[in-house]
Amino acid sequence: MGFTTIDYVIVLAYLIGVAAFGVLIGGKQKSAADYFVGGRKIPWLAVSFAVVATETSAITFISIPGLAYLTNLNFLQIAIGYIIGRFAIAFLFLPSYYRGELVTAYELLKTRFGDETRNYASIVFLVTRTLATGVRLFTTAIPLAIIFKGYQIFSGYSSTEVYALAIVVITIFTFVYTYTGGIKAVIWTDVVQMFVYIGGAAIALYIMLSRLPDGWNTVLAMASAQSKFQFIHWGFSGGIAHFFTDKYTFVASVLGGAFLSMASHGTDQLIVQRLLATDSLKSSQKAVIASGFFVALQFLFFLVIGVVLYAFYKAAPFTDGDQIFPKFIVEQLPSGVSGIIVAGLFASAMGSLSGSINSLASSTLVDLYRPYFGKNNSDEKDLRLSKLFSVVWTVILVATAFIFIHSNESVIEIALSIASVTYGGLLGTFLLGVLFKRPRQKDAIAGFTAGLLVLIVVFFFTNIAWTWYTLIGSLATIVVGLASSVIGAPSKLKV
Repeated sequence: MGFTTIDYVIVLAYLIGVAAFGVLIGGKQKSAADYFVGGRKIPWLAVSFAVVATETSAITFISIPGLAYLTNLNFLQIAIGYIIGRFAIAFLFLPSYYRGELVTAYELLKTRFGDETRNYASIVFLVTRTLATGVRLFTTAIPLAIIFKGYQIFSGYSSTEVYALAIVVITIFTFVYTYTGGIKAVIWTDVVQMFVYIGGAAIALYIMLSRLPDGWNTVLAMASAQSKFQFIHWGFSGGIAHFFTDKYTFVASVLGGAFLSMASHGTDQLIVQRLLATDSLKSSQKAVIASGFFVALQFLFFLVIGVVLYAFYKAAPFTDGDQIFPKFIVEQLPSGVSGIIVAGLFASAMGSLSGSINSLASSTLVDLYRPYFGKNNSDEKDLRLSKLFSVVWTVILVATAFIFIHSNESVIEIALSIASVTYGGLLGTFLLGVLFKRPRQKDAIAGFTAGLLVLIVVFFFTNIAWTWYTLIGSLATIVVGLASSVIGAPSKLKV
């Protein structure tokens, strides 16, 4: 048991192989549009798988089994909201994106409100995506830290140094194909990596069950006794205060999941960019709706792994749920298998990281640079700038990941909390533009600002659960935006 030389060889071979695959399949690009939306020729099923791989990251692989180990299956309620939210995206947002043949989500806000609103939304996206990706990238270092602790050569290194080394290594291999192949390389490597990390986790689950005295029956006996299979949590028994502070009540989970999904998949350039790479509106709609069902199944799969871990470790107490699955992978799996599983973990991390680099670069170029400094740029110059921005954002993401090294919170909840604080204002602004004709640019900015401020207050000064954040921020944005439009004089709007 333990991580051996053959495991290291497998992991290294995988990292080199996926980087080479991405470089080869990405091909050459002639313009920034090729680099960012792949010529709009990518099949919808590939895009759907890429969406799943992108939103998964190492956080799902590590943190969701830990949640099930420490609690139950309540987290799965959020997946119901995810599916509802994606139907709303398919028929509310995507038609507007495809009418304008847009490259970024925030170009829609420019068309509807103006440049200032587009810039505001783009900057919020850049900040949010940087922080959220930093959390995800840090997560990848957790199993490597456990691996390195067992080797004398690393005895003189601190945990911080080990985490930093892991972060840098995974980033270098991901950057190679992201830089050279653009969104086409990102999406197709995401498809491969989704099957790698799912396959790796399935192998771990099989081995876990095979080592239990009575297999699945042992899991059923232990888990049922502790209500580990509890899925629905209504949350009405603790009073109104408890209802809004409990993260996983049914209402909070479904509403929170729906609004978070609408924001993350309908207004976040990380996902929207993939949806814009299909050949038609219909293909894009199929991709986003299918991804909701795939993610729900994936959540269930990783939660079940957590329940099986609970039986495997005989309900042993763990203070940090994020350490449980990596501990099993490194300490319990046979030589060679550990390498495959860790390669799967890296696959999930690389899918998210590559997408973040490409989407951050696209928003920087299209939303912030080109309208002011590059209106007359040639396709070749825009492509060079796209790759330069990819380099800059890669460095920033690595630096951001270092910030989270000493965090003791569940990384999935850190990531979702960060996203939810800003997603409320972002989603509210899009809804304000799509659902209402009266609001103008000043109204959108006023509403967006109000949504951000309200959520900052909620985040720092209340105990309201993060699952309510996006809904609260969206409502605040819409209410203030509409109020501002009533106070101001009406004007002609762009349609």
